[in-house]
Amino acid sequence: MSQQEDRLFGLIGYPLSHSFSASYFNRKFENEAFPNCSYHNFEMPSISGLPTLIEELPTLVGLNVTIPHKQSVMQLMTNLDPVAEKVGAVNTIRIERKSGETILAGYNTDVMGFELSLKSFIGQLKPRAMVLGTGGASRAVRFVLEKLEIPITLISRKESNNTLSYSQLDQSIIQNHHLIINCTPLGTWPNVDAFPPIPYEGIHQQHFLFDLVYNPETTRFLALGSERGASIRNGLEMLIGQAEAAWQIWNR
Repeated sequence: MSQQEDRLFGLIGYPLSHSFSASYFNRKFENEAFPNCSYHNFEMPSISGLPTLIEELPTLVGLNVTIPHKQSVMQLMTNLDPVAEKVGAVNTIRIERKSGETILAGYNTDVMGFELSLKSFIGQLKPRAMVLGTGGASRAVRFVLEKLEIPITLISRKESNNTLSYSQLDQSIIQNHHLIINCTPLGTWPNVDAFPPIPYEGIHQQHFLFDLVYNPETTRFLALGSERGASIRNGLEMLIGQAEAAWQIWNR
């Protein structure tokens, strides 16, 4: 890392082999002439390593947060944006150092990115939605769906209050949910043969399948839906939207 870099940004999560953020931001810095900015991946198996990272890198001013830390990182924040607090997940951190004190402000830009991409995908429609997964990204997705008054059925590996398990799904349930959103990492490179275990035979031409995974471009989940006539959308537009929203937060 060059000694000339005076504004450092990065991504924390584990693993980060599939990460888009470093290449996106470093290309942005080059194209938009920010010579003193750089972006690095910081693989972090445990969120307990964050305070040390911030202490050791005095030029670090902004972080993105990915799996598995979007919920656990909240406990380390000095301040929480109201949206992040309601969602219950943080994916963007603004770091300020004042008079020897380090202030960590947590935000959720997944909400902004998903809402923009969803609206361009389904327009003004309000189809009943099935949300696969219950992690931090799922929380942001559900926040947007509730804001747009789209009814939600939540799916997880285990049945619980207001949540169905995958084993409970049948063709008729799939047929009655025209928007299916994968918020799990299933199908992410390099595990490209994985996909959510839902009854794909229930999918038809009125379905919209949205996968938050962006690598590969077309996951098995999306391919199986497309084969049955569904409209499909991957997570790249959402990712770009949340990245640009994070950049705005870091530069306030």
